[in-house]
Amino acid sequence: MAAYALCVRDGRVLLARMPGRRGGPPEWVLPGGGVEHGEDPCDAVVRELAEETGYRVEVTALLGVDSLRATLPRRFGRAVDHHAVRLLYAGRVVAGDLRPETGGSTDLAAWHPLDAVPSLVRVPLVDTGLRLWRERPATGRAGAEQGRDPGSAAPCPER
Repeated sequence: MAAYALCVRDGRVLLARMPGRRGGPPEWVLPGGGVEHGEDPCDAVVRELAEETGYRVEVTALLGVDSLRATLPRRFGRAVDHHAVRLLYAGRVVAGDLRPETGGSTDLAAWHPLDAVPSLVRVPLVDTGLRLWRERPATGRAGAEQGRDPGSAAPCPER
């Protein structure tokens, strides 16, 4: 399981860059990643965002759940049946300074204009996240961009 955040501010979306796989070009991804055993997904997305971008975020909404199943190649000609369950959250930056991750799965973090995303080399989850973000109620979308809670229900349990 993994948790990712879609942070949109002033018409720009926060993305992290993952070095190219198998010699391919670098790809832009939503900041986030794997949930550790026993870790709450809300805690995981806050932790992953801090690691990859330098920002501390507040989770403002659960946008949706994405499930992907694929057969992936392994060493020695074997294949593995991989099933990824990915939680997509809306997030709001509350502190920190933008910086790249050191020694991790990404090498750069940057804000991109929403209208420039289609021209980026990106993983499909970026488009899924943006679609879910655009489909939520208009009051939530405006509230999330301006830093207000988009809904009455808290997306993560109080600790």
